[in-house]
Amino acid sequence: MTAISKEKHLDMFLKMQRIRDVDMTLNKLVRRNFVQGMTHFSVGEEAASVGAIAELTYDDIIFSNHRGHGQSIAKDMDLNKMMAELAGKATGVSKGRGGSMHLADLEKGNYGTNGIVGGGFALATGAALTQQYKGTQNIVVAFSGDGATNEGSFHESVNMAATWQLPVIFFIINNGYGISMDIRKATNTPYLYTRAAAYGIPGHYVEDGNDVVAVYEKMQEVIDYVRAGNGPAIIEVKSYRWFGHSTADAGVYRTKEEVDAWKEKDPLKKYRTYLTEHKLATDKELDAIQEQVKKEVETAVEFARNSPDPELSVAFEDVWAD
Repeated sequence: MTAISKEKHLDMFLKMQRIRDVDMTLNKLVRRNFVQGMTHFSVGEEAASVGAIAELTYDDIIFSNHRGHGQSIAKDMDLNKMMAELAGKATGVSKGRGGSMHLADLEKGNYGTNGIVGGGFALATGAALTQQYKGTQNIVVAFSGDGATNEGSFHESVNMAATWQLPVIFFIINNGYGISMDIRKATNTPYLYTRAAAYGIPGHYVEDGNDVVAVYEKMQEVIDYVRAGNGPAIIEVKSYRWFGHSTADAGVYRTKEEVDAWKEKDPLKKYRTYLTEHKLATDKELDAIQEQVKKEVETAVEFARNSPDPELSVAFEDVWAD
């Protein structure tokens, strides 16, 4: 396994900080009617998204879900255009038509967040079939939460991908809840990755999904396996969302003690400690990154505020392929 360079470490820290700052800022702005539509935050899950995507290229494709801000930022989405999209502005990545759950950047291999639970599985399998047919050596990653693995689309897609040995990774961020439903009450399988055995493909588990290095190293191993033409794989990482399911969810089904215990496992603090203790970065360097990100987010918010609303005619664009 290739050692992680200092440059890669700092880039991962940067992206984790971007995810945190964007979502913490949005959590305030949503109450001021800045955000159009429903919003789901990735606070607490930064390591899972960044560790999963850090080894991908722009030619590799991801399909995300409703909680997709983290994956979009990890795949280098322009913060200005992302913020404009969240505000429903014409300069947004989807021209102001999609909002939080329909962020996409095809040039960088982000084929979109998705408001349908389990909606990305079949799309990812189809995209993987295209890569196999064209012989591109590119891989596809389908992100989901734990609850989506009980959808029929998950099993149908995994079965097809396994049967045809397609280059796709099904990446499950298990945060313990599908809205208010505890995953332990929704399935009799204590570890979701073990479902891979039913389809004859490898399943992998990262117990500490708040450890970005652990997630990155496991993903690097699986990416190499899938890119080599061995077919699909499933990865499950255990993490936690600090906030409710969405801006409409107060999270009363969780105890304060449970939430506080997970906040003590803050992935950003964990990574900062790792980098400084292993002398991979100094506090000064990391402070500079935090200050950089703070300014980036402030700039993005102002860009969105100053951007025009879309014309009504934009609703009829991009409907048909030319």
